[in-house]
Amino acid sequence: MDGPPVIWIALAVAVIIALPFVIEATRKPMTAKARMRAPGAFAQLSQGATHYRWYGPEDGPIAVCVHGLTTPSFVWGGLAKGLTDMGFRVLVYDLYGRGFSDRPGGPQDHAFFQSQLNDLLTDQGVQDDITLIGYSMGGAIATRFAAQQPQRIRRLILLAPAGTAPVVTGLLAFAAHAPLIGRWLTLLRYPTVLRNGLKREQNQPSSVVGINAMQEAELDWRGFVPAVWESLCGVLAEDMRTEHEQVQKGSIPVLAIWGEEDSVIPLRSSQVLRTWNNHVQTAVVPGAGHGLPYSHTTDVLKHIDRFLNNTT
Repeated sequence: MDGPPVIWIALAVAVIIALPFVIEATRKPMTAKARMRAPGAFAQLSQGATHYRWYGPEDGPIAVCVHGLTTPSFVWGGLAKGLTDMGFRVLVYDLYGRGFSDRPGGPQDHAFFQSQLNDLLTDQGVQDDITLIGYSMGGAIATRFAAQQPQRIRRLILLAPAGTAPVVTGLLAFAAHAPLIGRWLTLLRYPTVLRNGLKREQNQPSSVVGINAMQEAELDWRGFVPAVWESLCGVLAEDMRTEHEQVQKGSIPVLAIWGEEDSVIPLRSSQVLRTWNNHVQTAVVPGAGHGLPYSHTTDVLKHIDRFLNNTT
């Protein structure tokens, strides 16, 4: 008498466990056909293909931009134009697992992202005198690069940089520290978390046309959500105190720009950063949330321009 109910319960549990993985497996793969619509070009690097794009004059000083956890290189559209107006030659690229770049498996720790950045700079013949700009998770990646290779960096610009405090809470924070079920939880919950966040931002201004729709479209591609989880467990699980202290010792000029109303990496993180590097120049954009590179592009560019004038 107990047999059928037990079987049905077991089947239901099996379906629940399998469902997020089945959904992930049915998402679109990043194929050569899909990449035909990509702007820019591709570099075949040691860990896979990396999508990149150059903006601005070929003889301008080089600025390299590193994006964050979920929004690929299109996030730089408005800022890149402003930087080229300042005379920069700007390089943007998609981190692995995002945009048009490959989706290699495995941990997405600092070594993983440093390898991609180093490989790309070598492939593109970029040597030194770099203005390195990092946004959110990209701020952690950029800071590690500057700490390890200070001789290559002219200045470091950080926009709401990760590494001073956790960037997720609740179930996703648990998932980042639970290797057995964390991937399952992230596959199950993160698409909803991202979509809800985008709905809250749908009416904000943007220098990147259609950025919310493009962000949500990342969920259509296989490998994107697993990459988010790997980054939460990897590069975003570490604080950056040692790296920021090394940047200060390397005498690298640093500008950190924060959104006054950022709920992802809150303004109080600026105080933490200043205890690690008391030479950092701090700027706050009133009314800005975490999307400040595209929602408050003009304000960010004004702060960058002022910083450039003080560090040339």
